[in-house]
Amino acid sequence: MTKPVIAVDGPAASGKGTVARKIAQKLNYAYMDTGILYRGVAFEVIDQGLSTKDKRDVLDAGKIFVKKLKNAINTKTILENPRLRDDDIGNAASKIAALPKLREILNDLQKDFAKNPGDQYDGAVLDGRDIGTIICPNADLKLFITAETTIRAKRRVKELQSKGIDATYGTVLDDMRERDKRDSERNDAPMTRAEDAIIIDNSTLDADETLELALKYTKERLNL
Repeated sequence: MTKPVIAVDGPAASGKGTVARKIAQKLNYAYMDTGILYRGVAFEVIDQGLSTKDKRDVLDAGKIFVKKLKNAINTKTILENPRLRDDDIGNAASKIAALPKLREILNDLQKDFAKNPGDQYDGAVLDGRDIGTIICPNADLKLFITAETTIRAKRRVKELQSKGIDATYGTVLDDMRERDKRDSERNDAPMTRAEDAIIIDNSTLDADETLELALKYTKERLNL
């Protein structure tokens, strides 16, 4: 890695995506939300009428998705599809992410991005579940953003309701606990904090305070 790389990991609704994206903007780093790749594959599975329980279906969808990305003139048309942010896609993505062969396909995309963020950028920021442990184990800075499950569930309910989606706290909390369990207990690349990652628990922090703390660690570690 010839340019600095920042790895940002954490569970769903922890705010890691917001932190990673804003750090990238402030430092002129390229940004990748790696979770959107799995959401993209999950969307292809559902859109193609395939099954998330069938390994061959998932791998076929993964190959379709990667081919679309590589052939796209502008990948934003694929990666910024608002459907990818829907909860059913997120839950499906969490399920298919446990498939090792799919992870192999998507890991290459992530590693290439970290190594080659583009001449116009000064570094790369990636967020996900296994960036600091699997994708970029030698990252210059590793952050693990987290919060209490109940707090994250409340945030998700608020987010869904702001989009006009009917959501109840109990259902969202149950789904989040199940997703956390699935992400952390899968055999291949489970969600876990890298030993050298800095933990930011933002249970009692708002978005601005979380970003301020993350930027403080970033500037200290990268000597900015």
